[in-house]
Amino acid sequence: MSSPMVTSGAMLQCSFGVAPSTFVVLPVNRVTACNLPAGTIMDNVPVLNIPPFGMCSSEANPAVIAATAAALGTPTPAPCLPVIVAPWEPGTPTVTIANLPALDTSCKLMCAWAGQISVTQPAQLTVTVP
Repeated sequence: MSSPMVTSGAMLQCSFGVAPSTFVVLPVNRVTACNLPAGTIMDNVPVLNIPPFGMCSSEANPAVIAATAAALGTPTPAPCLPVIVAPWEPGTPTVTIANLPALDTSCKLMCAWAGQISVTQPAQLTVTVP
């Protein structure tokens, strides 16, 4: 079964974020799908590729811990700043861009604060990968 290739402009969501975010792929590899730069597993740089998700509610996030302590134990979200420690998984090993697996909509990215980032809406639906 094939799924849409993930390109710049895809909508992302973190399991602990309160707002969606828009995936950004720099056009350095010169590979596009529907005239949008196509993503690889290494397009995982916080702020550059993965913008913040508004506020974070993860109890593993030090900023949330501090805000909750300041609120005398009342769970309090803090501004989101994703901390990414590994590439997107699993990628599509049969389709590569600059010798790196391409992204499809089944790929996930883990944040160090225990959040799981997923693609909720691809920016294009025409180009699919196996």
